[in-house]
Amino acid sequence: MIKTLSKTLSLHYTSLFPFQAPHRKSIGFKVLVSIGGNIGDTKNRFSKLFQEIKRDSTLRILATSPILRNPPFGYLNQDYFFNAVILLETRLYPNEFLKKILFIEKRFGRKRAFRNSPRTLDIDIIFFDNFKINTKKLVVPHKDWKNRESVLIPLINLGKIR
Repeated sequence: MIKTLSKTLSLHYTSLFPFQAPHRKSIGFKVLVSIGGNIGDTKNRFSKLFQEIKRDSTLRILATSPILRNPPFGYLNQDYFFNAVILLETRLYPNEFLKKILFIEKRFGRKRAFRNSPRTLDIDIIFFDNFKINTKKLVVPHKDWKNRESVLIPLINLGKIR
């Protein structure tokens, strides 16, 4: 199902986006990540990512948003993006979690050609529990998340089942 928000924005619904897990006892830190991509079959890649996270014993998916189709920003000469957010729980600490998501991006073919370049999969840590981190490798909360439709619209729709 597709819900059009404007000429350039639309929400896409799949079997896993949005998703709401049944309530279970907390296992660790709550982490909100945004995912995005605009190369190849991004919606299918999101489903494969969901399954990979589900198989990982250090991660648990709590909820996902619908998938937002939106125009690129920064570098504009590229295809529209698909973006979503995933609320997770993990026992990993922030730097361990960062290493894991960078590894996952690489497994899904992520190449870093230049800033805001086209990509197969981008995973950003938006929030990591109540941590505030500002290092060379990691900034939490994610810089400028409040100004990105690609984060805000999925976040507003997080876990809303159609």
